[in-house]
Amino acid sequence: MTGRQTPLRVNRRTLFRSAAVGLALPWAAGASRLLLADGPLERAADEGYRGGVATGNAKATEAGLAMLKTGGGAADAAVASLLVLSVIDPAGRELFCFGGEVPILVYDPAVKKVEVLAGQGAAPRLATRAYFAERGGIPGRGAEAAAVPAVLDACVTLLARYGTRSFAESAAPTMQLLEAGDGEWQQNLLKTFKALCAAESGARGGRAERLSAVSDLFYRGSIAKQIDSWSRKNGALLRYEDLAAHRTRIEQPLAADFLGHTIYKCGPWTQGPYLLQTLQLLEAIEEFDYRQTDPVSIHYVVEAMKLALADRDAYYADPLYATVPLRELFSSAYVALRRPLIDPEQASRELQPGDPGDMRPLLAGYRWDAAAGGPVHDTTNCIVADKEGQVVVATPSGWAGELAGETGVRLGSRLQSFNLWPNHPNCIAPGKRPRITLTPTLIMRDRVPVAGISVAGGDWQDQVALQLLLTHLVEGIGPREATAAARYGTRHLIGSFRQPAPQLANLTLDPRLAPKVAESLAARGHVIEVTGGPIGAPCMLALDPQTGRIQVAGDAATGRVAMAY
Repeated sequence: MTGRQTPLRVNRRTLFRSAAVGLALPWAAGASRLLLADGPLERAADEGYRGGVATGNAKATEAGLAMLKTGGGAADAAVASLLVLSVIDPAGRELFCFGGEVPILVYDPAVKKVEVLAGQGAAPRLATRAYFAERGGIPGRGAEAAAVPAVLDACVTLLARYGTRSFAESAAPTMQLLEAGDGEWQQNLLKTFKALCAAESGARGGRAERLSAVSDLFYRGSIAKQIDSWSRKNGALLRYEDLAAHRTRIEQPLAADFLGHTIYKCGPWTQGPYLLQTLQLLEAIEEFDYRQTDPVSIHYVVEAMKLALADRDAYYADPLYATVPLRELFSSAYVALRRPLIDPEQASRELQPGDPGDMRPLLAGYRWDAAAGGPVHDTTNCIVADKEGQVVVATPSGWAGELAGETGVRLGSRLQSFNLWPNHPNCIAPGKRPRITLTPTLIMRDRVPVAGISVAGGDWQDQVALQLLLTHLVEGIGPREATAAARYGTRHLIGSFRQPAPQLANLTLDPRLAPKVAESLAARGHVIEVTGGPIGAPCMLALDPQTGRIQVAGDAATGRVAMAY
């Protein structure tokens, strides 16, 4: 059922010496300080005044832009892009799938308000801790790893609340792709899409009733029954009752003030709040002045992230099933307790969650049970803005698992983001949402959006989003250069996919960045790892409220595509 949560807003004074630069946002300034990818960026960045789209695939970006050009709004365009992303072959089967999930942040200019569409399905009723404990853990793939598919209802909800177009209109580019496909699953999924469109056109009532008919067919009609039948025959845990109970929750975002801006994230059923915690810790460091290629800046950011990530791993979970101490975690008193744990000269080699309940800097007796871990199959991106000021930022994923028979629906694998630790907030339970890594970001100033960020990359996502945010607001660098810049991250965390053990003191560097900073950071005790390529895969948009200019960009080295007009 739908519901609302009381928004948590953090208001703290800013101590950055670079505040004036960040507030002015001179987008060309400082770009030369970044280490950028080689090669052309034509498909990775664009700007215009009537609309812009950035996604992880050219066809998806084209579908969204075409919707904008034919009079659709950002919500309509986002649905068109998301549906294409969910079926595009082969990437869609590894990054995102129609049976997966998609948390969404939406800004409505009519009321100047941000909402969360919680596009994450719950664990089936049969997905108990005892069930998976007997089997040695939650699998990373396969029929048993599927949560309730959330994508369709999230898209329908986005259309119903903010859009103007029908489901059939938004789905048309996807259906064209499926018609051209030569795989049996594509033709089966095309039949499912046609059935959904027929349900819409045949429903009585207005637009709202017709859109409801689309979700009803999938979750409470013949498609749900087909998925149930397939599940019973193939060892999956999904049942008709699980699908029938699904509704996209409408939630209030979490928000924190930073450099005169307000940063919005989804709730603690995602990892998003830890980005806000990290910002609080950083602005409590008076000597901190951010530069993306400065080893001192990198040290402070990584050490602050380690503390926030430790709280993520200890406390974040579905707030409908667990008490997540958000107000305590974001309180000024708790930040003051945690800030001294950041050593300006030495990297931490311990996991250090705090104790917000008793207001202590460290949680006594903290332990975890590392599991085998599993491969990260990544995610994709979707950001859209229109000329009316509507903005949609989404992070779709799913890592397609089993194909649910003749429905053509590839189920996701998100149950692996639960753990089996008794009494842990994120321990699996029927009806509960896993704490996921998917984490869109929306940045506002004076109640108007000025930037949005979506990053693919599992536990890298908010690490990369934080760097884009800092380079944009502190260094004044625009989306094109920010998304192409060399990045860094840490594996000093409990992995979010089947809980691999932390790599304590790890600092992972882009190979373009390593020669400049590795020696200095190693001297501070960081254990340096150099990747073979970019860290994370970001898309970003920036909006100028005075001129109406829309800038969109994505990392060309990771296949992101941005277009505007």
